[in-house]
Amino acid sequence: MRGIAVGTHPRFLEHDPGPWHPERPERLRAVERALSRFEDALVRFSPTPAPRAAVEAVHLPAHVDALERFCLMGGGPLDADTTVNDASFDAALLAAGAGLDAVQLLASEVADAAFLPLRPPGHHATSDTAMGFCLLNNVAIVARELTRRGERVLILDFDAHHGNGTEAIFREDPNVLYVSTHQYPLFPGTGRIGDVGVGRGVGTTINLPLPPRSTGLTARVALESIALPHVVDFHPTWALVSAGYDGHPADPLTELDFRSPDFAAFVALALDVVRPGRTIVFLEGGYDLEALEHGTAVTIATLLHERVDCGEAPSTDVDHDLVATLARLRADSLARARDARGE
Repeated sequence: MRGIAVGTHPRFLEHDPGPWHPERPERLRAVERALSRFEDALVRFSPTPAPRAAVEAVHLPAHVDALERFCLMGGGPLDADTTVNDASFDAALLAAGAGLDAVQLLASEVADAAFLPLRPPGHHATSDTAMGFCLLNNVAIVARELTRRGERVLILDFDAHHGNGTEAIFREDPNVLYVSTHQYPLFPGTGRIGDVGVGRGVGTTINLPLPPRSTGLTARVALESIALPHVVDFHPTWALVSAGYDGHPADPLTELDFRSPDFAAFVALALDVVRPGRTIVFLEGGYDLEALEHGTAVTIATLLHERVDCGEAPSTDVDHDLVATLARLRADSLARARDARGE
């Protein structure tokens, strides 16, 4: 076991959306408390800014220019939820670059997996819009670079909010399989079960929307029974995880019932479908600091093939009727999409 690569940078703390904002610098301090429990197993690295070409392979150049200019002029609110300051664009480039650096470290067999505690997060950012606390789509920038190299990429997103930006960027790409379990309805209002991809990407989007108070075990059963067979058939060579810990019942922004140990099963699913050294976990949401700390600890332990006690039992209730309904609705939607393409 070579350990877990962890990319951190002081600039991440300097991105400040303002007082009382849920996506606050203290989140990374909570993550660091969890990481300290595993320090001997961590391979620390300082990320470098993503090259402009890698960013613009996902985001429109005019959008990137406008975002950089706005931050350099002092920042302010981009929308009702997303606010930046003069450090935000630098932090966003470093967050995007961390994933690219992690790919190189893992390809060089320096570590067995990577965990990236990044700010700002990324999965809501579309090709031309910063939104939902996100500026650049960190996971999408890495996935696009990997597919450019001929890889097949699984993106597993278990944030309670649907990763609308990631889905939109890859909905026509047959080399990226996007799987999301999330609360619905909830911001940003996307992620319906009937969204299965477009054109050559039909079948490579799997949305598993869950109503409020759904348990982590229900999400796990849905992932394993509905998504996992498609993941196996897809034969991914890399697994990228958008890890949001806001499904915990203590989170102030959501209404799911994912307990800290439940996150282990989500991470393990991604870890098990690719060979060692090909899994990168990206921090997305999670706004209760204790839940975020515990979720991080569970994630690192899972990447190390260990267990950790966070003083909380996993969820035990499963809504089998919901899982069966999701399976039926997805199968019907996929059949209609393929019929429309003449398959």
